[in-house]
Amino acid sequence: MVSLRQVLHRVAPQDDTPAMHPLIRVTPSVEGALRRGEPVVALESSVLAQGLPIPHNAEAATRMVAAVKRAGATPAITAVVAGCATVGLEPDELERFLRRDGVRKVSARDVPSAVAKGQDGATTVAASIMLAAAVGIEVFATGGIGGIHRDAPFDESADLAELARTPMIVVCAGAKSILDLAATWERLESLGIPVIGYRTDEFPGFFSAETGIKLDTRLDDVADIVALYRAHRALGRTQSILVAQPPRSSSALPRSSVEQAVQQAQLEAHRGGIQGAEVTPYLLAAINRLTEGGSLVANLALLEQNAALAGEIATICSGA
Repeated sequence: MVSLRQVLHRVAPQDDTPAMHPLIRVTPSVEGALRRGEPVVALESSVLAQGLPIPHNAEAATRMVAAVKRAGATPAITAVVAGCATVGLEPDELERFLRRDGVRKVSARDVPSAVAKGQDGATTVAASIMLAAAVGIEVFATGGIGGIHRDAPFDESADLAELARTPMIVVCAGAKSILDLAATWERLESLGIPVIGYRTDEFPGFFSAETGIKLDTRLDDVADIVALYRAHRALGRTQSILVAQPPRSSSALPRSSVEQAVQQAQLEAHRGGIQGAEVTPYLLAAINRLTEGGSLVANLALLEQNAALAGEIATICSGA
């Protein structure tokens, strides 16, 4: 029987040297790593500019970047900087995004608009993997992906569509707890996006490790994840693969506590007339208040944990 590791060697790419995209600025450290075939991990900027409160967003950036570097990889935060689509932020640019003055949230469809208008744009999962893939990065880390909303099933995150058309290894802690997780799981299946549980048999629930949603594929070894991705690509599949890693028990919240907080937060949002792009940040802030800061602790920990795993995966992908 052929093992996943044998598959990895059989279908490993022959040339890892990427061609830089003419319309995307790549910082020297990231470009150098890519041209040398060294491991690189893409990171989103929306979680820093919209998802986490000041000053915890700076802490998240520091912890994620450090975790990627400890694994031997180069971190590359994606964004639109003054109208320039960018992979990798310089220190002064990151500081501006952490202050979040005039920084808009951009999904994949919004990147051209932000470029044309010369704006600062913090990239979501969808926009981040779009930019990362365009310059040859294969691994991306985030907290939780977007999905199907609970009270509006027609409201589907653009993350899912981008995951369905952009090849990438995406490390996450499942989908955000505020979503309809069962519906999101079904949509992932419909879109043909493989979901691998890393050392878990259950689809994680972002702040909590349990959702009751059974996964079809579990892998306990990082090399096996890379082998599966290589086989996926060799078969001509264009979707991302989702690597779902549950938050550690030391920081995860009980499933029942998260569910109670989400329901209360949704009720408050409805009463307050919160709509559109304001819903997600409002709900996350409300849940943090209702869990007495527990969700923030969990969020920071899982972001660092996912960045570390992504760094390990990228290192094996590159053969480093």
